[in-house]
Amino acid sequence: MRLALFDLDGTLVDRRAAFEDAVGSLVNDHAYGPEIENWLLTELADRADRSDFDRLRTVFSLNEPANHLWRAYVDRMAASVSCHPGVLAALGELRAAGWTIGIVTNGASDIQRAKIAATGISDLVDGVAVSGDLEIRKPDRRLFELAAARCGLTLATGGWMIGDNPVADIGGGQQAGLHTLWLRGRPWPNGLAAADHAVDDAVGAITILLNTTLE
Repeated sequence: MRLALFDLDGTLVDRRAAFEDAVGSLVNDHAYGPEIENWLLTELADRADRSDFDRLRTVFSLNEPANHLWRAYVDRMAASVSCHPGVLAALGELRAAGWTIGIVTNGASDIQRAKIAATGISDLVDGVAVSGDLEIRKPDRRLFELAAARCGLTLATGGWMIGDNPVADIGGGQQAGLHTLWLRGRPWPNGLAAADHAVDDAVGAITILLNTTLE
């Protein structure tokens, strides 16, 4: 079986655009001012979890429970995020070609799984591993091992890691013994071995997989 592990944010979905929409919606729905919106856009820019909303309540003396605010944010992220139809079609083609597909992503489990379900990606993958499941993050090899296991395989069978983050995705994939496909965009760090291929988007990455003979 050929294994392809994909990152989620910045690879299969555009988290940045969804994030700005979700924060704007949350702020509007709760009639918050620009100071709260700016705080959210700054503090949650890279990632978010429930503890951020404990801090939000403390900083601005809000009455709403942190869990309510977190759930509201998760719901709005799920409503805002999308996966390009071309990417969904390419994933379907990859699966039809006999590939086993997994997601290995950093982030809080509930928000990442909500995004995967809302975009329709969940119907096209065999397993999902989120850093919040075990409180370990890429590039930790254990998260890649968990993703492979949830796909019914092991890293010993080989495979590919596809992602946009040079260290977390490409460096992590290399340490896990996987071939790697990098989605260009972020600066490449000095000293990190090059990916096997560099492409502009997930469709380009899947095109390479469909034409490769490497297991």
